[in-house]
Amino acid sequence: MNQTQLDTKNHDRDASNMTYVYPVVSRRAGGVSIGVNLNPNNACNWHCAYCQVPNLTRGVAPDIDLELFRSELTAMLNDVMHGSFMFERVPMGCRQLCDIAISGNGEPTSCKSFDKVVEVIIQVMDIFSLLGVIPIRLISNGSYVKKAHVQRGLHFMAANKGEVWVKVDAAGEDAIERINGVRLSSKRLFQQVEATSNICSSWIQTCMLAWHGKLPAEADIEDYLNFLRKLKVEGVPVQGVLLYGLARPSLQAEADYISALDVAWMESMRDKIEAIGFLVKLSL
Repeated sequence: MNQTQLDTKNHDRDASNMTYVYPVVSRRAGGVSIGVNLNPNNACNWHCAYCQVPNLTRGVAPDIDLELFRSELTAMLNDVMHGSFMFERVPMGCRQLCDIAISGNGEPTSCKSFDKVVEVIIQVMDIFSLLGVIPIRLISNGSYVKKAHVQRGLHFMAANKGEVWVKVDAAGEDAIERINGVRLSSKRLFQQVEATSNICSSWIQTCMLAWHGKLPAEADIEDYLNFLRKLKVEGVPVQGVLLYGLARPSLQAEADYISALDVAWMESMRDKIEAIGFLVKLSL
């Protein structure tokens, strides 16, 4: 296994020399997160300007070798919980296992075996007595939530205290297309968040950034805040908002256009979201 020291700025999917499983130190999770990469082909149906995936292509997850995945996850958890992993590769103060996160190099719910992957995770977690101790987290753009196999997987997660971090960086069509590289209406985005939240405990995950050195347009911010207001008014059971800024360099062509916003602006944005009635966790 790769022996590189981990930190919050290094989310290298090859850090374990495994196909599907990789460890990271997550600033948002607050410790060690065991990542599950269902898109080793670097394929996604979105193209986010801030994405750190190299050679990102349009597409879906490939077929998954479930037995290889099972063996990799078992080996990783054994090293984290019973081996020298924490002491050799994790900085002091971060040596706690926080979650198993289905994330990786593309949209994970595009995997045709998504529900089976979740079942394997639950089975392996049970072996290590982790069910109910740490969550299974899914980091998703929500675009496949209406598919039956995805809903089955979300129900499996919900039955085991799982959690979804569903992506909403913007709510106006032009802003969504610029930031996320996909043409998507606010109505469709709302339906995705609603459907996800109604099945499994869900948080909105929002990245805010400057474009060509300029702050987000007031109209775009108001579209986003109105989206959150609608969620609140219609009683969509969102747990809160994970608000964060740029922490690692983008590997997309848009990298030259984007930059981090200052702390004061991010804190002001947090205050606006809290004023709507949402719990906000801010990561800078």
